[in-house]
Amino acid sequence: MTEILTIAQAARLMDQKKLSPVELAKSHLDRIHRLDPKLNAFLLVTEERALSDAKASEARQMAGSRRGPLDGIPIAHKDIYNTAGIRTTAHSRLLEHNVPTRDAHTVAKWADAGTVMLGKLATHEFAFGGPSFDLPWPPARNPWNTEHFTAGSSSGTGAAVAAGLVLGGTGSDTGGSIRGPAALCGIAGIKPTYGLSSRNGILPLAFSLDHAGPMAWTAEDCALLLQAMAGHDPEDPASVDRPVADFTAGINDGVKGLRIGVVRHFFETDQPVSAATRAGIDAALDFFRKQGAEVRDIVLSPAADYHAVGSS
Repeated sequence: MTEILTIAQAARLMDQKKLSPVELAKSHLDRIHRLDPKLNAFLLVTEERALSDAKASEARQMAGSRRGPLDGIPIAHKDIYNTAGIRTTAHSRLLEHNVPTRDAHTVAKWADAGTVMLGKLATHEFAFGGPSFDLPWPPARNPWNTEHFTAGSSSGTGAAVAAGLVLGGTGSDTGGSIRGPAALCGIAGIKPTYGLSSRNGILPLAFSLDHAGPMAWTAEDCALLLQAMAGHDPEDPASVDRPVADFTAGINDGVKGLRIGVVRHFFETDQPVSAATRAGIDAALDFFRKQGAEVRDIVLSPAADYHAVGSS
């Protein structure tokens, strides 16, 4: 197995018993061993755990008792998500030997859904700032060009998904840490509505701003991952206690009638971007218009005001 599948594609093949969870895990582990030395997406590869998870998934597959679309799917977790018995460092020397005794809420929920955990992924130290070059683990590199930045702080997840090392992974977003790597690595990522997914067991950056979310190749894949991580958790005081919607229900309905707001002054005058970046934004907006979306310019306070608040 050499082609990169989406989660939805792999799930359909496993439902039909045309794809082995064990072979899928082995192919991704092989890809990690071949490609990650140049990408540094992984801080830790949990090969023994991965094969154990995959064998359990394959047993369920053969018994006709798959747990759902994530059963057998190779994933990895940003290394601020606690993993019981597995080192969790926040990409910092200070936590180099930190081994939690309990899984983060999302880690446990994805495990219950049958995912196959391949390891822990790079981040910026404590999910803050930029890449560091004086730590035991080098920063993640962008798979499209290893001289380029992945953005952060979910840098390892962005790189790992884009390189086909995993089919999906966890990220966290306080000020762009899912959205940035998803954009720069050319994948999909969702910063969920605050309170939709629990931060319990995630090392916090700013608890009132932290969001736990998924990253994967497609919006459909992110919807499948979010379905398994959303829901009320009484151990997260911000967690909302209400029924979880079916995030895949309208996935093929398109964007006709959707209103998209664009804060043009952010990238035109406040912090002007390159002509190539501007052209890319305009092309994306034009695509959405052609699909029936309504694109509106909106005006907010200058970007400098937000930076002033953040640094005060």
